[in-house]
Amino acid sequence: MPRQAKKAVLAAADQLLRGEWEVLGVARTDLAQPDWFYDPVTGRRAPADRYAFRINHRSEADVGNVKQVWEVSRLQHLTLLATAWFLSHDEVYARRVADQLRSWWRENPFLSGVHWTSGIEIGIRLISLTWIRRLLDEWPDVGDHFERDELAVRQIGWHQQYLAAFRSRGSSANNHVIAEAAGQLVASCAFPWFPESDRWRRTSARLLERELIRNTFPSGIGRELASDYHCFVAELALLAAVEAEASGCPLSEAAWQRLCAMVDSGAALLDERSQPPRQGDGDEGRALLLDPPTANRWPSFLALGEAIFGRLDWWPRAVPDAASTIIPALVRTPREAAGRPTQRPWHFADAGTTVLRMTRDSEPEIWCRCDGGPHGYLSIAAHAHADALSIEVRYGGVDVLADPGTYCYHGEPEWRSYFRSTIAHNTVELGGRNQSSEGGPFLWLRHANAREIDVQDIGDAAEWTAEHDGYRSLKPSAWHRRCVLLDRASRAVEIVDEIGSSHELRLAFHLGPDVHAELDGACAALRWPTASTPGAARLELPGQLRWSLHRGETAPILGWYSPGLGRRVPAFTLLGRGRYAAGTPLISRMEFLDVNHSATPAVTSSAVSWRAADAAVRETQGR
Repeated sequence: MPRQAKKAVLAAADQLLRGEWEVLGVARTDLAQPDWFYDPVTGRRAPADRYAFRINHRSEADVGNVKQVWEVSRLQHLTLLATAWFLSHDEVYARRVADQLRSWWRENPFLSGVHWTSGIEIGIRLISLTWIRRLLDEWPDVGDHFERDELAVRQIGWHQQYLAAFRSRGSSANNHVIAEAAGQLVASCAFPWFPESDRWRRTSARLLERELIRNTFPSGIGRELASDYHCFVAELALLAAVEAEASGCPLSEAAWQRLCAMVDSGAALLDERSQPPRQGDGDEGRALLLDPPTANRWPSFLALGEAIFGRLDWWPRAVPDAASTIIPALVRTPREAAGRPTQRPWHFADAGTTVLRMTRDSEPEIWCRCDGGPHGYLSIAAHAHADALSIEVRYGGVDVLADPGTYCYHGEPEWRSYFRSTIAHNTVELGGRNQSSEGGPFLWLRHANAREIDVQDIGDAAEWTAEHDGYRSLKPSAWHRRCVLLDRASRAVEIVDEIGSSHELRLAFHLGPDVHAELDGACAALRWPTASTPGAARLELPGQLRWSLHRGETAPILGWYSPGLGRRVPAFTLLGRGRYAAGTPLISRMEFLDVNHSATPAVTSSAVSWRAADAAVRETQGR
């Protein structure tokens, strides 16, 4: 175990002993003896003794902010305390775990209360219970709180009976069904105490293998097209695969191959600071917590992937931590997977995901993610955003053109709608409506279909062109086509937008929270002098539109960035309004400047390289 990792675990465990913990952006001081049903955001207490299936867990009036309530009952703070005992053998950590487990067992009888309303929570809780038992294995009293405790045995059986009976199906079979299958498989391997254990293991293994393939593209990218859930699903499936391997009942080679592709594709998407894209929903969900939680868990995920599959030369460096040291010990030797990429991939055609970036020897890195894929997964596309053809641009890992994030799932419908909307992303809105039609906080009624037209890298420049049909129902029918060019020689990003017919439109460019903007007509000077990588840029905007600057507005909502679930901060948004004249492309160019160079905007007669201009003319003539 690396010394720094051990030190961090023990420091976090001591904080937990004092009852202090951050839960989805809320600082808690009551976790020494938690109320398993209390929501600190609304002050409400979720039902504890009502039949589970008579509780509307999506009603804030009934349960408060259910994510806050559920998060603590995932018992992941107890897996961290168990890790602290494993590393120190200090009795105080084990005693705290035992006391809180006994409290949870007693206060949550089968199918009573809000903690029995969602299978994903039950699956994750089973993984936590498995690892608590494993990490405390050498504690003399551990059996008194697990296999020799009648209530504990019943609870672990109830959890597995629930998953066997109430699996997510149909349009809900997304990351939820992966968590349910993974939790069932892990528990049935680790706790083979029940007559049904062998059947539960076989059934959950088949379910996990089938749904893992369905939930991911062959490239390894998650079909939900939500970066946070890519990592979450991969973690869940890896834990289950490791457990099955250790029990002598390994998963198929096809499942292991897909898991390796998920790790490799995830590594390929990261920027120079090992930060992932911010595409789609994200709720900071973790499959297992053995280390202190951090804002970016991808380095830990890569360290785990490296220990299990081996590191490729182009991967970002990852520092081993507790999880990547302890979990792979169950596998003994690294797994081998065929056909791994020898160079860093940048275009994932099956997912419609492309990353244009500077060459590896260029610092700071310019990183640009382009979205030209499906709207989301299954008919409801629960965790998708209306973000077709949107882009993210980073400079040295700093968000310059930023995806807004998620902010909330329940309780604030107008904020939920905004953060998923087209106008909240770096793309074009037509007719004052979303590209895809929203039907509820986790439901899309109509999906915009995007397709990539041309993707190429010629060394000095890399170019991406795609279009979508989300506005075909407008009258007259419209399409949106976008070309993005990364000009490596001039360190510039150029964007050309075309619309298939004349409509009122809004074009938004959302800046990261570190970026300050000054607008002068159709030019914006951007600076981020206090960010981790200071920089400046000049953004020349389409002169056909009327441009305005917004920040932290609520009537209507505009100019916000969410660093994590439950948190939002003001950020600048550049908004252009006007009516599109058919055949006249909208051209935007962002040129990155030396930090000592003046970023004062100056209007130029031509802001577009010959390649971007030629592409715009060629595509217009093609139409």
